Amino acid sequence: MNDIFEMGKRAGELLKARGEKIVIAETSAGGLVSASLLAVPGASAYYVGGAITYSFDSIKSLVQLDMKELRKQGVRSSSEPYAEILCRAMLAKHEGVTWGLSETGAAGPPNPYGDPSGHTCMAITGPVNLVRTLRTGNEDRVENMWAFAKATLALLVEALETAP
Repeated sequence: MNDIFEMGKRAGELLKARGEKIVIAETSAGGLVSASLLAVPGASAYYVGGAITYSFDSIKSLVQLDMKELRKQGVRSSSEPYAEILCRAMLAKHEGVTWGLSETGAAGPPNPYGDPSGHTCMAITGPVNLVRTLRTGNEDRVENMWAFAKATLALLVEALETAP
């Protein structure tokens, strides 16, 4: 557990040093990514907001993405293309924000798309754009949520450390 708070602290330090802000959309990490960033004193210097876009209704109302329309285009949730679309949509809705970060997956049980428990896709957009998939091979929902948060924060730190 302390790993994600240390990673949140590192990401917060990097964002503050760069004078940049971030918005986040999470699904199966359930807010752990945001919580780790908000646990840092002074988080308001870099954390603009986040959403847990767990259902099609919340995706539509919070991010204004229509999953039915995305499906027609061959995009489904819990995929790398969707993770990219989600973080770009969050970023587009917030002026003066440098980074968009997203996570979408199946903590457990398997999702309707055939992804096993422990599957998630993460994306970050900003001065550096990265996307990754993680498969833990674990059936434990809570352990997967922590693993998803840790991997998403690691992606954030990687982007911040390599950005120009």
